Amino acid sequence: MDAGNFMIIAHAKNNSQGSNSNENASNNSEKTLQQKFFKEIGSHMQNVEEIYVTGTGKEQEQFIRFLSETPQFKNVVAKESTSNKMSDEKLLEYMSAYFN
Repeated sequence: MDAGNFMIIAHAKNNSQGSNSNENASNNSEKTLQQKFFKEIGSHMQNVEEIYVTGTGKEQEQFIRFLSETPQFKNVVAKESTSNKMSDEKLLEYMSAYFN
């Protein structure tokens, strides 16, 4: 999908964990899945200098922290805004409006 200078290059999905009766094991499993998800997103960000992160506040903060703690991304300028889930078309419209 393409909108001027913007296009969707990949989709990443954070697979949810199954139920776990042990809260500590559940938290560790959730963190592991989140790190895997963030690494998958990072694999599509070669030579990035600036990133605009949109989504729920908590996830944005955690992803931006992940970037700052990852040597490859520690100098990336991160900007953010909170938004609800959007279709690909709406996301492209949103990004085009923000950057133009």
